[in-house]
Amino acid sequence: MSAHLTPGPFGKSLNEVLASPALNVLRMAALAASQDDGIDEETLDMMYEQVAAGVLVDLAPDLAWRELERGLSARAPSRMLRALRECDALSVLLPEVDALFGVPQIADVPDQVDIGEHVLRIVDEAARCDAPFAVRYAALVFNVGKSDSPREHLPVHYRHIERGGPRIEAISSRFGVSGDCLDLALLANAECERVHRAAEMRAGSITAMLERVDAYGQPERFDRLMTLCTCDFRAYPGRASRPYPKAPMLRTALAACLGVDETAIRAAHADHPDKAADALLEARAQAVATALQSRRWEE
Repeated sequence: MSAHLTPGPFGKSLNEVLASPALNVLRMAALAASQDDGIDEETLDMMYEQVAAGVLVDLAPDLAWRELERGLSARAPSRMLRALRECDALSVLLPEVDALFGVPQIADVPDQVDIGEHVLRIVDEAARCDAPFAVRYAALVFNVGKSDSPREHLPVHYRHIERGGPRIEAISSRFGVSGDCLDLALLANAECERVHRAAEMRAGSITAMLERVDAYGQPERFDRLMTLCTCDFRAYPGRASRPYPKAPMLRTALAACLGVDETAIRAAHADHPDKAADALLEARAQAVATALQSRRWEE
């Protein structure tokens, strides 16, 4: 048996680990995420045999999630996910994520990437920047709507947002994932690619996006979305050390919007709430145009 099966990696004795083959598989994978040398071939073979024997089929989702959460919280979550995939456990636990491997997505150089491999790089980037767990979870699942995009459209993924939302909800329900994790994952599914296109937007569109994601009312969630988008950007080949300009740009836009006197605008249109909302949006858009210091934003 592998030397990795030592007492106490998660506060459990060797006998306790071995008492449940299903938990043994998951704990070995989760432990790999916190180690430098990964899992040896002998142990991987043992894990594969146990998965093939069906040990994961009846494992309670809350117990499975406990180990998945540990691995995602470690310094190299991709090692856990890769180990689970190599022993066929990922297809049992997270088939929605496993289905992303082998699916192409547009990139710069090279011109396409494998989405599954890209997800592994995103979760590691999130760990590298010590992102909150909600960001790591969103990084794991926000692309799941792309697994079955029509082949004739690949590497473009039309309507993946509509496909992704229900799948993210299903994964989160299955494992009892916390509401803040689900919320950020759904937000990332809907908005990440729009954030990447922010430089192409006019001031009014940027202002509308900030309102749509409730950046004013939930600034911490907005900041986590920026972190996730930054991790996604840096996960593409050749971008690991490059700055991500969209995040500071949108933070500048948000600061400009928060500087608008909303109370005064609503008071000036107290008898016409609809006009007040339009006036507020217009004032914020003008503030964004000024803050970004470009005439094109005013068009």
